[in-house]
Amino acid sequence: MKQFLFLVSVITTIFFLWPTPVLYPLKLLIVFFHESSHALIAVATGGQVLELVINPMQGGHVLSSGGNRFMALSAGYLGSLLWGSIIYLLSVRTQFDKAIMFGLGLVILAISALFVRDAFALGFGAIVGVVMLIMGGAAPVQVNDYILRVVGMTSMLYAPLDIYSDTIERSSLRSDAFMLAEEFGGETVVWGGVWLVLSVVIIMLTLRFSIRLPSDKDVEKVHEPDAD
Repeated sequence: MKQFLFLVSVITTIFFLWPTPVLYPLKLLIVFFHESSHALIAVATGGQVLELVINPMQGGHVLSSGGNRFMALSAGYLGSLLWGSIIYLLSVRTQFDKAIMFGLGLVILAISALFVRDAFALGFGAIVGVVMLIMGGAAPVQVNDYILRVVGMTSMLYAPLDIYSDTIERSSLRSDAFMLAEEFGGETVVWGGVWLVLSVVIIMLTLRFSIRLPSDKDVEKVHEPDAD
């Protein structure tokens, strides 16, 4: 019940703050996760990233050469979803919120240094990365925990909404699914539909796992008496 109520509070916070400028940096961070997923998969499959860009209008792109094109194109929406799922589960299931925040800051700084050449994206990555390092080092565990849950939950919930908007509602948009259909066949809405189903399944599994099983934060250590 405690986990469920906390989950409701996080979702409620996101819902009411979504139209406001308060969550603008968070929306850009989700775009960063999306584009970083393209870049990381391209490199992981033997390719090279030429450019990673995010812009103030909450858009972005990755230019790459080589690698597995199918996996790289599929990695954006599902990748940002997995970033969110992992961040959320780690914050809920473990007691290492400060270390998680610090590590996430290091990862964002590393990705920015390796792949980003655009001034806006580089500045955003540097600021977010440094702020996360400071938060992980100085802010209380509870503050880090709540921020990580908001980041993780937002990244998860945004993925299916973005997939629906970009690939089904506006199927003529030159999205990842549109390019996948061009290069590998099928229709934009079909690829979008597959990603949408996968995203919903992953979100449901993530929430179920985060609520139903006891986490490290819920388990108190019990010391048995020493044997004579």
